[in-house]
Amino acid sequence: MADIEPYENALDAIPGAHPYPRSSRYHDAEIGVHRAEDGTEVRYTKRRLLPPLDPTGDESAPHTVSSGDRPDLLAQRYIGDPGQWWQIADANPVLDPAELTAEAGRTIRVPHAGGFPAPGDRYV
Repeated sequence: MADIEPYENALDAIPGAHPYPRSSRYHDAEIGVHRAEDGTEVRYTKRRLLPPLDPTGDESAPHTVSSGDRPDLLAQRYIGDPGQWWQIADANPVLDPAELTAEAGRTIRVPHAGGFPAPGDRYV
């Protein structure tokens, strides 16, 4: 979070600037508009696709789950922000983030600082 310019954080506070703050997993997701039969417009967030996981594991580090671990606590420890738990969820093939830490002794992947590259940036 220290790399974000102060004015970028200020932009997050402006209503209508973007529906999700820069720290959200949906910040870069495309916003769609559905028009109902009566002409009412409903805005929605389109599906967020994840970049393919790196089979070498170079973009993440292993973490062995201990009793009492939670995704938000791991995000605070490794990323410095408990709200970034979703980065750990994205690095592991689970549907429910609670699965990440449900079993002590399981090894999960934790992304390195800065997270994963955007889908289009992976093979630059």
